Amino acid sequence: MTDDARTMPGPTRRGAVGLLSAAAASVALGLRPGPVLAAPGGSAVARPGTAKASEARRFSHADVINQAHQLAASNFDGRRPDLPEELRKLTYDQYMAIRFRDRGVLWQDEGDYRLRLFHPGFIHDRPVDVRVVSDGTAIPIPFSTGLFQYGKSPEPKGLSVATGFAGFKITTGLNRPDVQDELVSFLGATYFRFLGRGHVYGLSARSLAINVGGDEPEEFPFFRTLWIEKPGPDALGVTVHALMDSPSVAGALRYTFTPGQETHAEVEATLVPRRPIRRAGIAPLTSMFLVGEGNPERRIDFRPEIHDSDGLMLHTGSGEWLWRPLDNPGSLALSQFVDRSPRGFGLMQRDRVFANYQDTEARYHARPGYWVEPLGDWGPGRIELVEIPTDNEAMDNIVAYWSPEDGLQPGREARFRYRIAALSETRGLHPFGQVRNGFGPMEIGDGDAASDTRRFLVDFDGGDLAFHLLRPERVEVVASTTAGRIALANVKPNAATQSFRAFVDVTLPPGARGDLRVYLRAGPRTLTETWSRPVGPIRLPPVAETEAPGP
Repeated sequence: MTDDARTMPGPTRRGAVGLLSAAAASVALGLRPGPVLAAPGGSAVARPGTAKASEARRFSHADVINQAHQLAASNFDGRRPDLPEELRKLTYDQYMAIRFRDRGVLWQDEGDYRLRLFHPGFIHDRPVDVRVVSDGTAIPIPFSTGLFQYGKSPEPKGLSVATGFAGFKITTGLNRPDVQDELVSFLGATYFRFLGRGHVYGLSARSLAINVGGDEPEEFPFFRTLWIEKPGPDALGVTVHALMDSPSVAGALRYTFTPGQETHAEVEATLVPRRPIRRAGIAPLTSMFLVGEGNPERRIDFRPEIHDSDGLMLHTGSGEWLWRPLDNPGSLALSQFVDRSPRGFGLMQRDRVFANYQDTEARYHARPGYWVEPLGDWGPGRIELVEIPTDNEAMDNIVAYWSPEDGLQPGREARFRYRIAALSETRGLHPFGQVRNGFGPMEIGDGDAASDTRRFLVDFDGGDLAFHLLRPERVEVVASTTAGRIALANVKPNAATQSFRAFVDVTLPPGARGDLRVYLRAGPRTLTETWSRPVGPIRLPPVAETEAPGP
Protein backbone atom coordinates (compact mmCIF):
# COMPACT_ATOMS: atom_id res chain seq x y z
CA MET A 1 0.00 0.00 0.00
CA THR A 2 1.48 3.31 -1.00
CA ASP A 3 1.06 6.42 1.04
CA ASP A 4 0.79 9.68 -0.91
CA ALA A 5 2.05 11.60 2.10
CA ARG A 6 5.40 9.77 2.07
CA THR A 7 6.23 11.45 -1.26
CA MET A 8 5.71 14.99 -0.05
CA PRO A 9 8.72 17.28 -0.26
CA GLY A 10 11.13 16.38 2.50
CA PRO A 11 11.00 17.51 6.11
CA THR A 12 13.84 20.03 5.96
CA ARG A 13 13.12 23.74 6.01
CA ARG A 14 12.46 25.28 2.62
CA GLY A 15 12.45 28.95 1.64
CA ALA A 16 9.09 28.62 -0.12
CA VAL A 17 7.06 31.77 -0.59
CA GLY A 18 4.77 33.12 -3.31
CA LEU A 19 2.75 35.57 -5.34
CA LEU A 20 -1.04 35.76 -5.59
CA SER A 21 -3.08 36.56 -8.65
CA ALA A 22 -4.89 39.56 -7.23
CA ALA A 23 -3.22 42.49 -5.50
CA ALA A 24 -6.47 43.32 -3.75
CA ALA A 25 -6.58 39.89 -2.11
CA SER A 26 -2.94 40.08 -1.02
CA VAL A 27 -3.62 42.38 1.92
CA ALA A 28 -6.47 40.26 3.30
CA LEU A 29 -4.45 37.06 2.88
CA GLY A 30 -1.38 38.53 4.52
CA LEU A 31 0.84 38.66 1.42
CA ARG A 32 3.45 41.14 0.39
CA PRO A 33 2.16 43.22 -2.55
CA GLY A 34 2.96 41.58 -5.87
CA PRO A 35 2.03 41.89 -9.51
CA VAL A 36 -1.46 41.02 -10.70
CA LEU A 37 -1.29 37.71 -12.59
CA ALA A 38 -3.76 37.10 -15.40
CA ALA A 39 -5.78 33.92 -15.47
CA PRO A 40 -3.91 31.70 -17.92
CA GLY A 41 -6.73 29.34 -18.72
CA GLY A 42 -9.97 31.27 -18.71
CA SER A 43 -12.54 31.84 -15.98
CA ALA A 44 -12.66 29.81 -12.80
CA VAL A 45 -15.11 26.93 -12.57
CA ALA A 46 -16.75 26.25 -9.21
CA ARG A 47 -16.01 22.76 -7.82
CA PRO A 48 -18.60 20.63 -6.05
CA GLY A 49 -19.08 21.83 -2.49
CA THR A 50 -17.51 25.27 -3.00
CA ALA A 51 -19.07 28.70 -3.30
CA LYS A 52 -18.32 31.37 -5.90
CA ALA A 53 -16.13 34.18 -4.66
CA SER A 54 -18.95 36.64 -5.33
CA GLU A 55 -21.12 34.77 -2.83
CA ALA A 56 -18.57 35.09 -0.02
CA ARG A 57 -20.03 35.66 3.42
CA ARG A 58 -18.90 35.13 6.98
CA PHE A 59 -17.37 31.67 7.15
CA SER A 60 -18.08 29.12 9.89
CA HIS A 61 -17.46 25.40 10.29
CA ALA A 62 -21.23 24.89 10.09
CA ASP A 63 -20.93 25.86 6.41
CA VAL A 64 -18.51 22.98 5.82
CA ILE A 65 -20.85 20.55 7.59
CA ASN A 66 -23.76 21.75 5.44
CA GLN A 67 -21.68 21.23 2.31
CA ALA A 68 -20.81 17.70 3.44
CA HIS A 69 -24.53 16.90 3.82
CA GLN A 70 -25.20 18.33 0.35
CA LEU A 71 -22.42 16.22 -1.15
CA ALA A 72 -23.67 13.05 0.56
CA ALA A 73 -27.20 13.67 -0.76
CA SER A 74 -25.92 13.76 -4.36
CA ASN A 75 -24.21 11.21 -6.58
CA PHE A 76 -20.46 11.01 -6.14
CA ASP A 77 -18.51 12.91 -8.78
CA GLY A 78 -15.22 11.07 -9.23
CA ARG A 79 -13.93 13.04 -12.20
CA ARG A 80 -10.36 14.23 -11.87
CA PRO A 81 -9.19 17.62 -13.12
CA ASP A 82 -7.68 17.59 -16.58
CA LEU A 83 -4.06 18.21 -15.64
CA PRO A 84 -1.53 18.44 -18.47
CA GLU A 85 0.23 15.20 -19.31
CA GLU A 86 3.62 16.66 -18.41
CA LEU A 87 2.42 17.13 -14.80
CA ARG A 88 1.06 13.61 -14.53
CA LYS A 89 4.30 12.13 -15.87
CA LEU A 90 6.64 14.02 -13.54
CA THR A 91 9.15 11.82 -11.78
CA TYR A 92 9.71 12.15 -8.05
CA ASP A 93 12.90 14.13 -8.61
CA GLN A 94 11.21 16.45 -11.12
CA TYR A 95 8.34 17.09 -8.74
CA MET A 96 10.75 17.80 -5.90
CA ALA A 97 12.47 20.40 -8.09
CA ILE A 98 9.33 22.58 -8.22
CA ARG A 99 9.59 25.29 -5.55
CA PHE A 100 7.36 28.05 -4.29
CA ARG A 101 8.91 31.42 -5.13
CA ASP A 102 10.73 33.64 -2.64
CA ARG A 103 8.36 36.59 -2.73
CA GLY A 104 5.03 37.28 -1.11
CA VAL A 105 5.02 34.62 1.59
CA LEU A 106 1.64 34.54 3.29
CA TRP A 107 1.48 36.12 6.77
CA GLN A 108 5.22 36.81 6.92
CA ASP A 109 4.81 40.18 8.61
CA GLU A 110 1.94 39.16 10.91
CA GLY A 111 2.53 36.81 13.82
CA ASP A 112 4.47 33.57 14.05
CA TYR A 113 3.01 31.47 11.21
CA ARG A 114 3.75 31.26 7.47
CA LEU A 115 1.72 29.53 4.74
CA ARG A 116 3.19 27.89 1.62
CA LEU A 117 1.55 25.87 -1.16
CA PHE A 118 2.40 22.65 -3.04
CA HIS A 119 2.17 22.34 -6.83
CA PRO A 120 -0.16 19.71 -8.37
CA GLY A 121 1.41 16.88 -10.36
CA PHE A 122 3.27 13.58 -10.04
CA ILE A 123 0.93 11.36 -7.96
CA HIS A 124 -0.88 14.44 -6.63
CA ASP A 125 -3.23 14.62 -9.60
CA ARG A 126 -6.40 15.64 -7.74
CA PRO A 127 -5.78 19.27 -6.73
CA VAL A 128 -7.69 20.85 -3.87
CA ASP A 129 -9.12 24.37 -3.60
CA VAL A 130 -7.25 26.25 -0.87
CA ARG A 131 -8.81 29.27 0.84
CA VAL A 132 -7.67 31.59 3.60
CA VAL A 133 -10.24 32.73 6.16
CA SER A 134 -9.48 36.33 7.12
CA ASP A 135 -11.82 38.35 9.37
CA GLY A 136 -14.56 35.79 8.76
CA THR A 137 -14.29 35.87 4.96
CA ALA A 138 -13.05 32.86 2.97
CA ILE A 139 -10.81 34.07 0.15
CA PRO A 140 -9.74 31.61 -2.59
CA ILE A 141 -6.05 31.45 -3.50
CA PRO A 142 -5.89 31.44 -7.32
CA PHE A 143 -3.40 29.14 -9.00
CA SER A 144 -0.70 30.52 -11.28
CA THR A 145 2.53 29.11 -12.62
CA GLY A 146 4.02 32.45 -11.55
CA LEU A 147 3.83 31.21 -7.97
CA PHE A 148 6.47 28.55 -8.62
CA GLN A 149 9.95 28.07 -9.99
CA TYR A 150 10.24 24.86 -11.97
CA GLY A 151 13.96 24.16 -12.11
CA LYS A 152 14.57 21.43 -14.69
CA SER A 153 10.88 20.51 -14.81
CA PRO A 154 8.80 21.75 -17.77
CA GLU A 155 6.55 24.71 -16.97
CA PRO A 156 2.94 23.69 -17.73
CA LYS A 157 0.83 25.80 -20.07
CA GLY A 158 -2.85 26.72 -20.11
CA LEU A 159 -3.67 26.09 -16.44
CA SER A 160 -6.69 27.92 -15.02
CA VAL A 161 -6.72 29.98 -11.83
CA ALA A 162 -9.17 27.31 -10.64
CA THR A 163 -6.60 24.52 -11.00
CA GLY A 164 -6.01 24.29 -7.26
CA PHE A 165 -2.99 23.00 -5.34
CA ALA A 166 -1.67 19.66 -4.16
CA GLY A 167 -1.80 20.93 -0.58
CA PHE A 168 -0.01 23.27 1.77
CA LYS A 169 2.39 23.52 4.66
CA ILE A 170 2.57 25.86 7.64
CA THR A 171 5.81 26.86 9.32
CA THR A 172 6.49 28.56 12.64
CA GLY A 173 9.25 29.04 15.22
CA LEU A 174 8.94 25.45 16.41
CA ASN A 175 12.52 24.68 17.44
CA ARG A 176 13.84 28.24 17.72
CA PRO A 177 11.77 31.43 17.95
CA ASP A 178 13.89 33.08 15.24
CA VAL A 179 13.80 30.22 12.69
CA GLN A 180 10.80 29.05 10.66
CA ASP A 181 10.47 25.26 10.84
CA GLU A 182 7.76 23.12 9.32
CA LEU A 183 4.84 22.51 11.68
CA VAL A 184 2.22 20.75 9.56
CA SER A 185 1.71 19.58 5.97
CA PHE A 186 -1.44 18.51 4.12
CA LEU A 187 -0.53 16.61 0.96
CA GLY A 188 -2.19 13.65 -0.74
CA ALA A 189 -5.70 12.20 -0.25
CA THR A 190 -6.64 13.14 3.36
CA TYR A 191 -3.16 12.72 4.86
CA PHE A 192 -1.61 15.23 7.20
CA ARG A 193 1.59 15.25 9.23
CA PHE A 194 2.81 17.50 12.02
CA LEU A 195 5.86 17.78 14.23
CA GLY A 196 6.81 18.43 17.82
CA ARG A 197 10.06 20.03 18.87
CA GLY A 198 13.13 18.19 17.61
CA HIS A 199 11.16 15.88 15.30
CA VAL A 200 11.56 15.03 11.62
CA TYR A 201 8.72 13.66 9.51
CA GLY A 202 7.95 9.96 9.81
CA LEU A 203 4.46 8.52 10.20
CA SER A 204 1.30 10.23 8.93
CA ALA A 205 -2.21 10.80 10.20
CA ARG A 206 -5.22 10.32 7.94
CA SER A 207 -8.68 11.79 8.24
CA LEU A 208 -10.55 8.55 7.47
CA ALA A 209 -9.65 5.03 6.37
CA ILE A 210 -12.05 2.70 4.57
CA ASN A 211 -11.52 -1.05 4.22
CA VAL A 212 -7.78 -1.14 4.89
CA GLY A 213 -6.49 -4.66 4.21
CA GLY A 214 -10.03 -5.93 3.65
CA ASP A 215 -11.64 -8.21 1.08
CA GLU A 216 -12.72 -5.21 -0.99
CA PRO A 217 -10.34 -2.63 -2.48
CA GLU A 218 -9.33 0.12 -0.09
CA GLU A 219 -11.12 3.42 -0.67
CA PHE A 220 -9.17 6.66 -0.36
CA PRO A 221 -11.26 9.73 0.51
CA PHE A 222 -9.85 13.06 -0.65
CA PHE A 223 -10.24 16.77 0.12
CA ARG A 224 -12.25 18.99 -2.22
CA THR A 225 -11.64 22.23 -0.32
CA LEU A 226 -9.32 23.34 2.48
CA TRP A 227 -9.86 26.51 4.52
CA ILE A 228 -7.01 27.85 6.67
CA GLU A 229 -7.86 30.43 9.31
CA LYS A 230 -5.35 33.25 9.27
CA PRO A 231 -3.83 33.29 12.78
CA GLY A 232 -3.88 36.54 14.71
CA PRO A 233 -0.63 38.13 15.94
CA ASP A 234 -0.94 36.40 19.33
CA ALA A 235 -2.44 33.10 18.12
CA LEU A 236 -1.30 30.00 20.03
CA GLY A 237 -2.23 27.70 17.15
CA VAL A 238 -3.68 27.48 13.66
CA THR A 239 -7.02 26.00 12.53
CA VAL A 240 -7.78 24.19 9.27
CA HIS A 241 -11.19 23.15 7.91
CA ALA A 242 -11.66 20.49 5.23
CA LEU A 243 -14.45 19.24 2.98
CA MET A 244 -13.88 15.53 2.32
CA ASP A 245 -15.46 13.29 -0.30
CA SER A 246 -15.35 9.70 -1.56
CA PRO A 247 -17.75 7.21 -3.18
CA SER A 248 -18.97 6.05 0.26
CA VAL A 249 -18.92 9.15 2.46
CA ALA A 250 -18.67 12.93 2.61
CA GLY A 251 -17.31 14.72 5.64
CA ALA A 252 -16.40 17.98 7.32
CA LEU A 253 -13.27 18.13 9.47
CA ARG A 254 -11.73 20.76 11.69
CA TYR A 255 -8.11 20.57 12.89
CA THR A 256 -6.45 22.89 15.40
CA PHE A 257 -2.66 22.56 15.67
CA THR A 258 -0.90 23.90 18.77
CA PRO A 259 2.91 23.76 18.46
CA GLY A 260 5.25 22.95 21.32
CA GLN A 261 7.52 20.31 22.79
CA GLU A 262 4.61 17.96 22.16
CA THR A 263 2.57 19.51 19.35
CA HIS A 264 -1.14 18.74 19.64
CA ALA A 265 -3.79 18.45 16.93
CA GLU A 266 -7.42 18.56 18.05
CA VAL A 267 -9.69 17.02 15.42
CA GLU A 268 -13.44 17.10 14.96
CA ALA A 269 -14.77 14.82 12.20
CA THR A 270 -18.39 14.96 10.98
CA LEU A 271 -19.04 12.02 8.65
CA VAL A 272 -22.11 11.67 6.40
CA PRO A 273 -22.17 8.24 4.69
CA ARG A 274 -23.73 7.67 1.28
CA ARG A 275 -23.82 3.92 1.83
CA PRO A 276 -22.99 1.45 4.62
CA ILE A 277 -19.31 1.27 5.58
CA ARG A 278 -18.61 -1.92 7.48
CA ARG A 279 -14.92 -1.27 8.21
CA ALA A 280 -14.46 2.43 8.80
CA GLY A 281 -11.16 3.59 10.31
CA ILE A 282 -11.47 6.55 12.70
CA ALA A 283 -8.33 8.56 13.58
CA PRO A 284 -6.16 6.37 11.33
CA LEU A 285 -2.38 6.45 11.57
CA THR A 286 -0.07 5.04 8.92
CA SER A 287 3.62 4.22 9.31
CA MET A 288 6.53 2.09 8.11
CA PHE A 289 8.23 -0.89 9.73
CA LEU A 290 10.88 -2.77 7.79
CA VAL A 291 13.21 -4.29 10.40
CA GLY A 292 13.63 -4.01 14.18
CA GLU A 293 15.84 -5.36 16.94
CA GLY A 294 13.83 -8.58 17.17
CA ASN A 295 14.48 -9.73 13.59
CA PRO A 296 18.14 -9.07 12.66
CA GLU A 297 17.99 -11.77 9.97
CA ARG A 298 15.90 -9.35 7.86
CA ARG A 299 18.51 -6.58 7.70
CA ILE A 300 19.06 -5.22 4.21
CA ASP A 301 22.25 -3.23 4.82
CA PHE A 302 24.48 -1.86 7.58
CA ARG A 303 21.54 -0.32 9.49
CA PRO A 304 20.37 -2.44 12.47
CA GLU A 305 16.81 -1.06 12.47
CA ILE A 306 14.63 0.70 9.89
CA HIS A 307 11.22 1.94 11.02
CA ASP A 308 9.11 5.06 11.62
CA SER A 309 7.33 3.36 14.54
CA ASP A 310 8.18 0.27 16.58
CA GLY A 311 4.94 -0.47 18.42
CA LEU A 312 1.21 0.04 18.87
CA MET A 313 0.39 1.40 22.33
CA LEU A 314 -3.12 1.00 23.76
CA HIS A 315 -4.98 2.32 26.79
CA THR A 316 -8.19 0.32 26.93
CA GLY A 317 -11.58 1.43 28.19
CA SER A 318 -11.04 -0.80 31.25
CA GLY A 319 -7.78 1.00 32.07
CA GLU A 320 -5.23 -1.61 30.94
CA TRP A 321 -2.07 -0.47 29.13
CA LEU A 322 -0.78 -2.68 26.30
CA TRP A 323 2.25 -2.65 24.03
CA ARG A 324 2.09 -4.54 20.74
CA PRO A 325 5.46 -4.62 18.88
CA LEU A 326 5.18 -4.06 15.14
CA ASP A 327 6.26 -6.60 12.56
CA ASN A 328 6.97 -6.84 8.85
CA PRO A 329 5.04 -10.07 8.26
CA GLY A 330 5.37 -12.62 5.49
CA SER A 331 1.73 -12.04 4.53
CA LEU A 332 -0.86 -9.42 5.36
CA ALA A 333 -1.83 -9.56 9.03
CA LEU A 334 -4.83 -8.02 10.79
CA SER A 335 -4.91 -7.78 14.60
CA GLN A 336 -8.05 -6.65 16.41
CA PHE A 337 -8.37 -5.37 19.98
CA VAL A 338 -12.05 -5.36 20.92
CA ASP A 339 -12.89 -2.56 23.34
CA ARG A 340 -15.47 -0.07 24.47
CA SER A 341 -14.72 3.65 24.80
CA PRO A 342 -10.93 3.37 24.37
CA ARG A 343 -8.90 5.91 26.31
CA GLY A 344 -6.06 6.11 23.82
CA PHE A 345 -3.97 4.42 21.14
CA GLY A 346 -1.01 5.30 18.98
CA LEU A 347 1.85 4.21 16.78
CA MET A 348 4.96 5.09 18.76
CA GLN A 349 8.72 5.30 18.17
CA ARG A 350 10.23 4.33 21.53
CA ASP A 351 13.77 3.60 20.43
CA ARG A 352 15.55 7.01 20.44
CA VAL A 353 19.17 5.77 20.25
CA PHE A 354 20.94 6.77 17.03
CA ALA A 355 23.30 3.79 17.25
CA ASN A 356 20.34 1.45 16.81
CA TYR A 357 19.59 2.97 13.38
CA GLN A 358 22.93 4.38 12.10
CA ASP A 359 21.06 6.53 9.58
CA THR A 360 22.28 10.12 9.37
CA GLU A 361 19.83 11.07 6.59
CA ALA A 362 16.52 9.44 7.55
CA ARG A 363 17.12 10.13 11.26
CA TYR A 364 14.69 7.44 12.38
CA HIS A 365 15.67 8.10 15.99
CA ALA A 366 14.06 11.58 15.73
CA ARG A 367 10.71 10.54 14.26
CA PRO A 368 7.62 11.23 16.38
CA GLY A 369 4.98 8.90 17.70
CA TYR A 370 1.32 9.93 17.41
CA TRP A 371 -0.89 9.35 20.46
CA VAL A 372 -4.67 9.56 19.92
CA GLU A 373 -6.97 10.42 22.84
CA PRO A 374 -10.71 10.17 22.12
CA LEU A 375 -12.78 13.09 23.41
CA GLY A 376 -16.18 11.76 24.42
CA ASP A 377 -17.61 8.24 24.38
CA TRP A 378 -16.80 6.32 21.20
CA GLY A 379 -18.89 3.33 22.24
CA PRO A 380 -18.13 -0.30 21.31
CA GLY A 381 -15.72 -1.26 18.57
CA ARG A 382 -12.11 -2.32 18.12
CA ILE A 383 -8.64 -1.02 17.47
CA GLU A 384 -7.37 -2.62 14.28
CA LEU A 385 -3.71 -3.00 13.34
CA VAL A 386 -2.92 -3.84 9.72
CA GLU A 387 0.62 -5.04 8.91
CA ILE A 388 1.53 -5.42 5.23
CA PRO A 389 4.68 -7.15 3.93
CA THR A 390 7.26 -4.83 2.39
CA ASP A 391 10.89 -4.86 1.31
CA ASN A 392 11.02 -1.10 0.72
CA GLU A 393 11.37 1.55 3.40
CA ALA A 394 9.63 4.08 1.11
CA MET A 395 6.37 2.15 1.47
CA ASP A 396 4.05 2.61 4.43
CA ASN A 397 2.99 -0.86 5.52
CA ILE A 398 1.47 -0.21 8.97
CA VAL A 399 -2.02 1.19 9.66
CA ALA A 400 -3.85 1.53 13.00
CA TYR A 401 -7.28 3.01 13.68
CA TRP A 402 -10.52 2.72 15.66
CA SER A 403 -13.37 0.87 13.94
CA PRO A 404 -16.90 1.35 15.38
CA GLU A 405 -18.79 -1.89 16.02
CA ASP A 406 -21.68 -0.95 13.72
CA GLY A 407 -19.56 0.78 11.11
CA LEU A 408 -21.05 3.88 9.49
CA GLN A 409 -24.63 3.89 8.21
CA PRO A 410 -26.27 6.13 5.59
CA GLY A 411 -28.74 8.65 7.00
CA ARG A 412 -26.86 8.74 10.32
CA GLU A 413 -24.38 11.54 10.80
CA ALA A 414 -21.42 10.37 12.87
CA ARG A 415 -19.18 12.73 14.87
CA PHE A 416 -15.85 11.92 16.45
CA ARG A 417 -13.60 14.24 18.42
CA TYR A 418 -10.07 13.40 19.41
CA ARG A 419 -6.67 14.83 20.18
CA ILE A 420 -3.38 13.67 18.62
CA ALA A 421 -0.07 14.42 20.31
CA ALA A 422 3.32 14.19 18.58
CA LEU A 423 5.53 12.53 21.21
CA SER A 424 9.17 11.60 21.68
CA GLU A 425 8.58 9.69 24.92
CA THR A 426 5.76 7.45 26.13
CA ARG A 427 6.84 7.30 29.77
CA GLY A 428 4.67 10.24 30.75
CA LEU A 429 1.51 8.46 29.61
CA HIS A 430 1.38 5.99 32.52
CA PRO A 431 3.34 5.20 35.72
CA PHE A 432 4.15 1.54 34.98
CA GLY A 433 7.28 -0.07 33.65
CA GLN A 434 7.40 -0.23 29.87
CA VAL A 435 8.60 -2.67 27.26
CA ARG A 436 12.05 -1.67 26.04
CA ASN A 437 12.94 -4.64 23.82
CA GLY A 438 11.32 -7.83 22.60
CA PHE A 439 12.97 -10.84 20.97
CA GLY A 440 11.52 -13.98 19.43
CA PRO A 441 9.98 -16.29 18.58
CA MET A 442 12.94 -18.66 18.84
CA GLU A 443 12.96 -22.44 18.78
CA ILE A 444 14.28 -24.15 21.88
CA GLY A 445 15.68 -27.62 22.34
CA ASP A 446 17.67 -29.18 19.48
CA GLY A 447 16.39 -26.80 16.78
CA ASP A 448 14.22 -29.49 15.18
CA ALA A 449 11.91 -27.85 12.59
CA ALA A 450 9.02 -29.85 14.05
CA SER A 451 9.41 -28.24 17.45
CA ASP A 452 6.19 -26.70 18.71
CA THR A 453 7.71 -24.67 21.55
CA ARG A 454 8.82 -21.06 21.07
CA ARG A 455 10.73 -18.76 23.38
CA PHE A 456 10.15 -15.02 23.76
CA LEU A 457 12.32 -12.53 25.65
CA VAL A 458 10.87 -9.23 26.84
CA ASP A 459 12.83 -6.43 28.57
CA PHE A 460 10.90 -4.15 30.94
CA ASP A 461 12.31 -0.97 32.49
CA GLY A 462 11.14 2.28 34.05
CA GLY A 463 8.22 2.81 36.39
CA ASP A 464 8.97 1.36 39.83
CA LEU A 465 11.18 -1.46 38.59
CA ALA A 466 14.43 0.04 39.90
CA PHE A 467 12.97 -0.14 43.42
CA HIS A 468 12.07 -3.80 42.96
CA LEU A 469 15.62 -4.64 41.91
CA LEU A 470 16.35 -4.49 45.65
CA ARG A 471 14.10 -7.54 46.14
CA PRO A 472 13.98 -9.15 42.69
CA GLU A 473 12.70 -12.45 44.07
CA ARG A 474 9.33 -10.78 44.65
CA VAL A 475 8.87 -10.01 40.96
CA GLU A 476 7.07 -12.61 38.88
CA VAL A 477 6.00 -13.02 35.26
CA VAL A 478 2.32 -13.26 34.42
CA ALA A 479 1.97 -14.91 31.02
CA SER A 480 -1.08 -16.25 29.17
CA THR A 481 -1.88 -17.48 25.69
CA THR A 482 -5.14 -17.98 23.78
CA ALA A 483 -3.72 -21.09 22.10
CA GLY A 484 -1.56 -23.88 23.53
CA ARG A 485 0.03 -23.48 26.95
CA ILE A 486 2.76 -21.59 28.79
CA ALA A 487 5.62 -24.04 29.25
CA LEU A 488 7.88 -21.67 31.20
CA ALA A 489 7.68 -18.14 32.61
CA ASN A 490 10.70 -16.74 34.38
CA VAL A 491 12.33 -13.38 35.01
CA LYS A 492 15.89 -12.17 35.60
CA PRO A 493 16.95 -8.80 37.04
CA ASN A 494 19.49 -6.75 35.10
CA ALA A 495 21.20 -4.31 37.45
CA ALA A 496 23.32 -2.87 34.61
CA THR A 497 20.24 -1.49 32.82
CA GLN A 498 17.95 -1.21 35.87
CA SER A 499 15.53 -3.58 34.15
CA PHE A 500 14.04 -7.06 34.19
CA ARG A 501 14.07 -9.62 31.38
CA ALA A 502 11.16 -12.02 31.11
CA PHE A 503 11.59 -15.45 29.51
CA VAL A 504 8.41 -17.11 28.26
CA ASP A 505 8.15 -20.45 26.45
CA VAL A 506 4.91 -21.22 24.61
CA THR A 507 3.92 -24.68 23.40
CA LEU A 508 1.37 -24.69 20.56
CA PRO A 509 -0.55 -27.51 18.89
CA PRO A 510 0.50 -28.06 15.25
CA GLY A 511 -0.80 -25.24 13.04
CA ALA A 512 -2.29 -23.24 15.92
CA ARG A 513 -2.06 -19.48 16.26
CA GLY A 514 -2.94 -17.40 19.25
CA ASP A 515 -2.11 -14.27 21.24
CA LEU A 516 0.54 -14.15 23.95
CA ARG A 517 0.35 -11.65 26.83
CA VAL A 518 3.13 -10.95 29.33
CA TYR A 519 3.52 -8.51 32.22
CA LEU A 520 5.32 -8.30 35.59
CA ARG A 521 3.87 -7.99 39.06
CA ALA A 522 4.96 -8.10 42.70
CA GLY A 523 2.28 -9.72 44.84
CA PRO A 524 -1.02 -8.05 43.90
CA ARG A 525 0.70 -4.99 42.44
CA THR A 526 0.98 -4.68 38.65
CA LEU A 527 4.43 -3.32 37.80
CA THR A 528 4.37 -3.02 33.99
CA GLU A 529 2.23 -2.58 30.96
CA THR A 530 1.24 -5.75 29.08
CA TRP A 531 3.33 -6.92 26.15
CA SER A 532 1.17 -8.70 23.59
CA ARG A 533 1.80 -10.28 20.22
CA PRO A 534 0.53 -13.10 17.98
CA VAL A 535 2.21 -16.49 18.15
CA GLY A 536 2.03 -19.21 15.55
CA PRO A 537 3.97 -21.63 13.35
CA ILE A 538 6.61 -19.79 11.34
CA ARG A 539 10.20 -20.54 10.39
CA LEU A 540 12.23 -19.62 13.45
CA PRO A 541 15.88 -18.91 14.26
CA PRO A 542 17.39 -21.13 16.98
CA VAL A 543 17.65 -19.70 20.48
CA ALA A 544 21.09 -18.53 21.60
CA GLU A 545 22.50 -20.68 24.41
CA THR A 546 23.53 -17.56 26.33
CA GLU A 547 19.89 -16.58 26.73
CA ALA A 548 18.75 -19.46 28.91
CA PRO A 549 16.31 -18.28 31.56
CA GLY A 550 18.06 -19.98 34.47
CA PRO A 551 16.39 -21.29 37.63
